[in-house]
Amino acid sequence: MKTLLNIIWLVLAGFWLALGYVLAGIICCILIITIPFGIASFRMASYALWPFGRTVVDKPTAGAWSVIGNVIWVIVAGWWLALMHIITGIAEALTIVGIPLALANWKMVPISLFPLGKQIVPSDRLMAAYGQ
Repeated sequence: MKTLLNIIWLVLAGFWLALGYVLAGIICCILIITIPFGIASFRMASYALWPFGRTVVDKPTAGAWSVIGNVIWVIVAGWWLALMHIITGIAEALTIVGIPLALANWKMVPISLFPLGKQIVPSDRLMAAYGQ
């Protein structure tokens, strides 16, 4: 089921959302000081391309720098990436088939706003950690 949802996601939204993250990553990599933002954007592009079967969790080694970086990220790129997810989610929610995709889009809004201090892990590894 994850593969089917990922294929539908890729066709309807994933490619364009990933393109937005890649564009933000390229822009961030222009300056040396914003390269960590670019790396986080590229990481989110891979998640936006194929999200089902993976989840985002807090990185245990993240510190105060990730909080400061997230504040800068929201101002520079996060707000328009989050807006991209909201608009795409609204468009997908207009159809019954698109409702799970819209929910996944809206679930990605906080992650697009605050990507630093997060890591993407397979969902089955997360379930194994909780003994399910």
